[in-house]
Amino acid sequence: MEKVLVVGAGGVGSVSVTKMAMHPEIFKEITLASRTVSKCEEIAANVKARTGVTIRTAQLDAMNVADTVALIKETGAELLVNLALPYQDLVLMDACLEAGIHYLDTANYEPEDEAKFEYKWQWAYQERFKAAGLTAILGAGFDPGVTSIMATWVRKHKLDGIRLIDVLDCNGGDNGKPFATNFNPEINIREVTAPARHWEGGAWVESPAMTHKYEFDFPAVGKKNMYLMYHEELESMSTHFPEIERARFWMTFGDAYINHVTVLQNVGMTGIEPVMHNGQEIIPLQFLKTVLPDPSELGELTKGKTCIGDIITGPAKDGGAEKTYYIYNICDHEECYAEVGSQAVAYTTGVPAMIGAAMVMNGTWRAPGVWNTEQLDPDAFMDMLNTDGLPWQVVELDGHPEF
Repeated sequence: MEKVLVVGAGGVGSVSVTKMAMHPEIFKEITLASRTVSKCEEIAANVKARTGVTIRTAQLDAMNVADTVALIKETGAELLVNLALPYQDLVLMDACLEAGIHYLDTANYEPEDEAKFEYKWQWAYQERFKAAGLTAILGAGFDPGVTSIMATWVRKHKLDGIRLIDVLDCNGGDNGKPFATNFNPEINIREVTAPARHWEGGAWVESPAMTHKYEFDFPAVGKKNMYLMYHEELESMSTHFPEIERARFWMTFGDAYINHVTVLQNVGMTGIEPVMHNGQEIIPLQFLKTVLPDPSELGELTKGKTCIGDIITGPAKDGGAEKTYYIYNICDHEECYAEVGSQAVAYTTGVPAMIGAAMVMNGTWRAPGVWNTEQLDPDAFMDMLNTDGLPWQVVELDGHPEF
């Protein structure tokens, strides 16, 4: 395998194709497609300037299966990397099945008219991909993606199972804007305004959004308030690691961010139901996305670091008492911008997508069927994190933190 089609020309797509171009031994021909081809051309120029590699570009309406199949056949792509919107996951999986190529994404499917994401729609493709002899990798960004693979690595090398897992996502960066999201504003705001859910005692426990807060001292970042949220890797890990007693996800937000989101929610600007405005139907959240800063343009402004990882407790491999490990990555916004022209939030998703694609291209992850990343062998992926810009550390803690 040597040809890849990347769909989506946002910040993550830009990072991913730039990093692919740095591995010509794996990705011999790269095509970047988006509804707005000018974005692809801008990214291609950046890739050429940074790496000397020429990538192809194409205009594509990803919701049109026939058009996607035609582009796959035209390019000869053997893997489609979906870095577009999660609303487009299923139609792109359909296109891959029709064209007979492998599939990888970074976020699970979410209906456009309902702020609810879950894996059931994509898991339903298991038998179709298996029968076709094709591989579909779901959630190969950082969270989900690296956070799940880190858990598998700890489970393989340090523990005999996972009893407790807390995924901690900290962005200690500052872009100087009064209010801006670090990735697609529409997806980000839908995510943070949804009710919080976590897995405990064999059931889902739900609480109102942004009501559980804890101050945690993050390596290289310092003390930050983190909030309990629902995130898709909780669903997949609680399914594939049935021994888990409790799984939670936490993300940091500053007070100004929380205040802005609260006000926007109170005045109806986070709504996803159509409303009439001057005789035209609009969706408030999509309009809000239009007026907010584009995350892909924040790279040069953003300073500081991110720290993302897992705190995991379970029975020790040596048969002794339980042990707790904290496995994490620290990423610097300014270093990311210097390397690829993007901030660390896009970098921490785009680099794992490239590595996941490499795992499919080189045959490391190519079992037929639909797979979440925690179901796959972690070692080669974890090695590439260290060599391709996202080095990780693992430390043993005295016990699982009380929060």
